[in-house]
Amino acid sequence: MDFDTGQVIATATAQGQTHDFKLLKRSRLPFVPSQLCLADRGYQGFAKRHAGACTPTKKSRKQPLAEDEKQHNRALARLRVRVEHVIRRFKIFRIFSGHYRNRRRRFGLRLNLIAGLLNYELAHPS
Repeated sequence: MDFDTGQVIATATAQGQTHDFKLLKRSRLPFVPSQLCLADRGYQGFAKRHAGACTPTKKSRKQPLAEDEKQHNRALARLRVRVEHVIRRFKIFRIFSGHYRNRRRRFGLRLNLIAGLLNYELAHPS
């Protein structure tokens, strides 16, 4: 998603249950090194692939997080809340909330149509 406008830029789908990070690796999207990419804890290895990746710091069993690491995680969560709001807007259409019970081949098409509707709604507020 675009951080400034909140519009959905790209979507990717796979058959069956596939983790988002695995889907990102398969898509082979080109990333500009200056591009900042905010990710959650499921994307821990993303920083090795992309210099602009920003993921939260995990605590280890023996050592708790330092105060500056906690502040970094909080700041990242404050920025990532916009992404979570976009996911919430998809869930309103019930495409992510529960099992998809229609034709599997048309899931990507419907996902892109809903993304287009959401982008249109953002571009033309009533």
